Amino acid sequence: MRFFEIILVLLIFFLPMLFIWKPRFVQISRPFAFASLLAALILQMVVDGYRLQMVPAYAAAIVMILILCITWRKPQRAESSRRGWKATLWTIVVLISFGVMAAPPMLMPVFAFENPTGPYQVGTTVLHWTDFGRKDENASDSNAHRELMVQLWYPAATTDSMQIEPYIRHVKAVTQGLESALSFPSWTLEHLSLVQSHAYKDAPLSDVENRYPVLIFSHGMTGFRNQNTFQVEELASHGYIVVGIDHAYDAAATVYPDGREILMKKSNLSGFGDFDRHMPLWVGDVTFVLNQLQNLNNNGYKGKFKDRLDLTRTGMFGHSYGGAAAAQMLLKDSRILAAINMDGTLYGGPPPESGMTKPYLQMNGEQSIDKSVFERSLDKAIARSGKSRGSYEAFWDETVRRRNLALQSGGYTMTIPNTSHMSFTDFHLFSPLLSGKKEQPREVHRIINEVSLAFFDQYVKGKGHSEMNEVSKKYPQIHLIQPNHERNASNL
Repeated sequence: MRFFEIILVLLIFFLPMLFIWKPRFVQISRPFAFASLLAALILQMVVDGYRLQMVPAYAAAIVMILILCITWRKPQRAESSRRGWKATLWTIVVLISFGVMAAPPMLMPVFAFENPTGPYQVGTTVLHWTDFGRKDENASDSNAHRELMVQLWYPAATTDSMQIEPYIRHVKAVTQGLESALSFPSWTLEHLSLVQSHAYKDAPLSDVENRYPVLIFSHGMTGFRNQNTFQVEELASHGYIVVGIDHAYDAAATVYPDGREILMKKSNLSGFGDFDRHMPLWVGDVTFVLNQLQNLNNNGYKGKFKDRLDLTRTGMFGHSYGGAAAAQMLLKDSRILAAINMDGTLYGGPPPESGMTKPYLQMNGEQSIDKSVFERSLDKAIARSGKSRGSYEAFWDETVRRRNLALQSGGYTMTIPNTSHMSFTDFHLFSPLLSGKKEQPREVHRIINEVSLAFFDQYVKGKGHSEMNEVSKKYPQIHLIQPNHERNASNL
């Protein structure tokens, strides 16, 4: 909860208690109670901002203000501390009301991201690109071409008087798309409009380095380009230009500059066959973005980025289906030097028998690779889908086979304890209801950031050969290992 939310809720709790019990050591007048409650209500609305989760507190505050107005002239008697069943009953009512008021803002907090730790401040720019080489197969207009919204995070120069970019620009559209992914009604997430990033809108690019290496980020199915803000801002603060893509129709929502909203298209994709066949669309998106980045480097944008992108040093990372896309790009595009797959099943076809021949890191959620967790969920999955147990078991076996193939040349693997699939995104900051009992989302994010930075510093920036070893020693619990290390070193 934010500062004035806490103040308002505490006043609504303590003022009635003082009037109920009338302790000798504190005497509260009605005018003072009225003024303090009204001031707290106004300050919360003005400074923190209105949000739906505070409606019970707003209602309670207004009721109390009205009661104080009605009883304004009632004589104030000096009495000893009150006891008795009536006081006890009113106390129970106040305690229940306190729980009703405090629970919504605590369960749906207006959270703040950790400050990026790098030497640079972070700037961000949103671009709209149209791929005239590809038709939009989902559009009602048969002549429409594939359109993408792309966001860049980068090392910024001065940010004085610059505007902070909100975490999500089009909250209503995005939360509507997230409904099915998080099983939360969209209106419960509208407070995300109050969450701020650490990036400054259209800030000038820093001149500290002549050129900056580039990292592509791809979200998961039902995700969106900002879903890993905790990570992209951290990488940008350490000297990377990070490029996030909204994969239209598979993103929670894609909103174009003219106001068109493309929500996630409900698909019947199921199993390796469907998801393998769908992957070329995402690979095409990333390939197009890489080509556009070359144009951006040649021509610039509003005085920025011309000759400032070092596209000879390019990596990629992604979550879930976006992680699979990162693995596919590592295999198919020579421009991608290294890739991180965050808990993504390797769709797009099995890796070659030789594995990845370039640096690859598979991050795993503990629940995602635990077969006992998979087996416990089988009965529900079978009842919901109507598929056979054998088909699910075959899916598990193929998932493991592809993961093992990818590591044949010595790619890294790691598993963060107490994590699940969405632990690798911002989502577990949205509500404590989403994270596991033992999970500490901010600690998980810190580990992800340090490992990601070490990996890209070593294999994209080429800073040295000990970055990954150092972070492995720091976090032994994640079991960051590189199988077949000697063979892999000879291949690099």
